[in-house]
Amino acid sequence: MRNVLLLGASGNIGTQSLDILEKDQSSFVLKGITIGHQVEKIEGILERFPSIGFVCVREEEDAKTLQEKHPGLKIYFGDDGLLEIIEDCPCDMVVNALVGFAGMMPTLKALRENKILCLANKESLVVAGELVNRLLRQGKGKLYPIDSEHVALAKCLSKVNRDDVEKLVITASGGSFRNLSRNELRDVTPEDALKHPTWSMGKKITIDSATMFNKGFEVIEAHYLFDWPIERIEVLLHDESWVHSALYMKDGTYYADVCKPDMHGPIEYALYEGKNHFDIFHEKQLSDFGPYTFHRFNPERYPAVNIALSALKAGGIMPTVLNAANEEAVYLFLDHKIPFLTIEKAVESALSHFPNIAHPTVRDICSTDQDTRLYIRRKYGGEE
Repeated sequence: MRNVLLLGASGNIGTQSLDILEKDQSSFVLKGITIGHQVEKIEGILERFPSIGFVCVREEEDAKTLQEKHPGLKIYFGDDGLLEIIEDCPCDMVVNALVGFAGMMPTLKALRENKILCLANKESLVVAGELVNRLLRQGKGKLYPIDSEHVALAKCLSKVNRDDVEKLVITASGGSFRNLSRNELRDVTPEDALKHPTWSMGKKITIDSATMFNKGFEVIEAHYLFDWPIERIEVLLHDESWVHSALYMKDGTYYADVCKPDMHGPIEYALYEGKNHFDIFHEKQLSDFGPYTFHRFNPERYPAVNIALSALKAGGIMPTVLNAANEEAVYLFLDHKIPFLTIEKAVESALSHFPNIAHPTVRDICSTDQDTRLYIRRKYGGEE
C-alpha cells in the first residue's frame, strides 16, 4: 500500500493519475493534492477521494475559502505551500505532474524527504539533473519517470545488458507542423500549433512538441536518468507515436516499447515502480515492429534540439537559461506577442546573453531563472 501525494492534480497527467489511483484503491491511498488555480475541480476530487487530508492551491484567498468550507483539511498555498505539503503529508510516494520550472523545488524536496518520486516534470531534470542525481547517489529517495519515452527506455534497458546497447533512440511525432517547411512556419498561429497529430497534451508541452524543444529536453532527461552520453542518444521521427522509444543494439537489432499513444501506461509504470507487467518487443529492424512510418531527424528543420543540447554541453547554469527562456517565449507565442520562429531566436539570444556559472547552487538556479524570464519579456514581450 502506497500513500500518495499528487502534485498537479488538475493537469493532463494529474487527471490520468487520478483515474489509476481510483481504480486500484487496494494499492494506493491518495493523501494529498495540489491544484494550482483550477480550484473549481477540488470538490469533485474530494468526493472521489475522501482519504485526502492535505490540499495546496496557488492563491491565498482560495486557500482561505477552502479552509472555511473544509475545516478538517490542512490547506496550503503558493510556492512555499508546495514544499510544506510534501513535508507534512503522510505519504511515501510523490507524483510530480507540475508543469514548468515550478516543479523543480518540489522534486528536490521530495527526494530530500526520502519519498518515492514519480516524475513527469521535465524541467526538474533539465535544470537540476546534477542536483537530482547527487541526492539519489546519497540514497535520498527513488525516482521513476513518467514521460512515455523514458518509461519505454527504462523498460527496454531492464531486459538487456547495457554493454550490448549502441544507442538510445527517442522517437518524436514532429508535432503539429511536421509537414511544413521552415518557410511555411513564419505565419503559423498558436491555434494551429495546439492541434497535435497524435497526442492530447497541455498547451506548453504541445508547443514544445511543435518546436521540438521537448525532444531536446528529453535527450537531456535521458542523459541524467540513465547515465548515458548524449552522443549515443538519437532522435527519430515517427508519425504514429506507437513506438515510444527503442534501443539500437550493437548487433544491429532493436528493442522497443510498442503500444498506443496513451499516458495511462507510463503513469502505471511509475506508480507500480516498474513492477507491473509489460511487454518489450525485439526485432531485426524498425519496420518489423508494425506498419509504422519513420523518418530520419533533420536538425536543420528542427534546430531547437541542438540548441537544447548545446546548453547541456555548456553545462553549469546554461540549462536553466534554456528552460526559462523557452517557457517565457512559449507563453509570449501563445499570447500572440511573438511569431512561432521567434521562440528559437529568443532562446538562443538568452543563452548568449548570460554568463555561465560552473557549479550553480539552488539559489543560483532560481535567481537565473527569474533574470532570464525578465530578459525575454523585456526584449521580446515589450515589458518595461
